[in-house]
Amino acid sequence: MDPDKDIEITVTNGILTLHAEHRETTERRPVHFRYGPFERLPVGAKYDAAAAEYRDGVLTITVPIPAPETNADSTAIPLRHS
Repeated sequence: MDPDKDIEITVTNGILTLHAEHRETTERRPVHFRYGPFERLPVGAKYDAAAAEYRDGVLTITVPIPAPETNADSTAIPLRHS
């Protein structure tokens, strides 16, 4: 991938969007895909301090998130099984 042509990272209304396109090439080399969970970033994420780096085929996006405030009123909700 060419990060300047094939990767676009934007933040709109507090939602981080990654658009990447893998173009077909004649170069033969191993291709590895990672699968895993995706989450919306919490309220308060510092998008103005976000950074992205593409090195050796790995894209890393860093968004600072403030430490959560402790809330004495929080309660765990039990999960019932059928």
